[in-house]
Amino acid sequence: MDFEYSPRTKEYVERLEDFMQAHILPANARFHELASQGIYPLEVLEPLKARAFEAGLWNLFMPELEEDDPGTRMTNLEYAPMAEVMGRVPWCSEVFNCSAPDTGNMEILKRFATPEQKARWLDPLMIGEIRSVVGLTEPDTASSDLTNLSTTILPDGDHYVINGRKWFSTGAKHPNAKLSIVFGVSDRSEDADPHRKHSFILVPMDTPGVEVVRDVPIMHHHAPEGHCEVVYRNVRVPRDAMLGQAGDGFMLAQARLGPGRIHHCMRTIGQCELALELMCERAMERKTFGKMLADNANIQDWIAQSRMEIDAARLLMLQTAWKMDRDGAKAARVDVSMIKVTAARLQTQVVDRAMQVFGAAGMTPDTPLSYLWTWGRAMRFLDGPDEVHMRVVARSELKNAKSRHGANAAHFVAPH
Repeated sequence: MDFEYSPRTKEYVERLEDFMQAHILPANARFHELASQGIYPLEVLEPLKARAFEAGLWNLFMPELEEDDPGTRMTNLEYAPMAEVMGRVPWCSEVFNCSAPDTGNMEILKRFATPEQKARWLDPLMIGEIRSVVGLTEPDTASSDLTNLSTTILPDGDHYVINGRKWFSTGAKHPNAKLSIVFGVSDRSEDADPHRKHSFILVPMDTPGVEVVRDVPIMHHHAPEGHCEVVYRNVRVPRDAMLGQAGDGFMLAQARLGPGRIHHCMRTIGQCELALELMCERAMERKTFGKMLADNANIQDWIAQSRMEIDAARLLMLQTAWKMDRDGAKAARVDVSMIKVTAARLQTQVVDRAMQVFGAAGMTPDTPLSYLWTWGRAMRFLDGPDEVHMRVVARSELKNAKSRHGANAAHFVAPH
């Protein structure tokens, strides 16, 4: 394993960093000014998207990108440092058409949609003309176990009828949100295989019966695009709206979630780097009890611990990306779970230290730290809670242990 960035990767990272300095950071204040007024900042985003498209900084997340697709094809390993740079300004992924949930939705549409579905939904998503939503988790069930999900997708003549309530549907408030990809039960027979009972279906957001009920704040923070509760009441869509085959829901969910999880982790590394930079700057500028904060041993320990943890997490993330590129997302399933837990915990740890160095100011909107801490805490739930991923890792370890059980015991037992 060699995780040295290739010359091509280094070139693109430099181009992206230059773009961030020239265009993203100068627009940051205006973005937040509009968002604080309840206005989605399209006036900021759309010109930047056009610039990014022309600069070749577009659709960077998709290794399956074809020659005639818009954007620049990168492997997961190549994309990792790009996502890290984007993560420093959380809203800017949309500028490069690399934001969730569109990334995961585009990936499964690319792999499983019919030509007609691609023409209607994938093509406009890939040029950034529309945004999309995924309807997965539900407020009334423990959604970490997908077999619990109770939204129904039932055939009725030439249509499917959808009934259910979803929440944390990111992007449902976005003015360009046109499509929701909804997960639900399509086979209610008692003898059905629990992992073949669910399906994904394509639902236009303007279909009668689709209602965005509310935007759910995350730790009292509102996202301008919304993490919404959405109700589907007798929503009728034609039979050809099924994505893949009926019963493919679990397979599609796993295909979608693996890459999406690691993208979050890539961005987290960038956000932790930003928090560490801010912590160091504050420590060198602020004086208490006659000496600079940076001269205090405990703060030096926080800085050192943060650097060690960030670098360790980055190596795990790069290893996971490398394995996905080499062997596929399924083969890297355990690695994805490990970095998902590691990155979420890393973010709350590093950002918490930075907030402490900033004092009360760290809890205000005067720095990005309180938002980054909030998002780190949310990451311990989104795309699967820590406990589910820990179980994946533990089961893998126990399976490996059983395969070699007793094989080496005699070599490590002290003689009597």
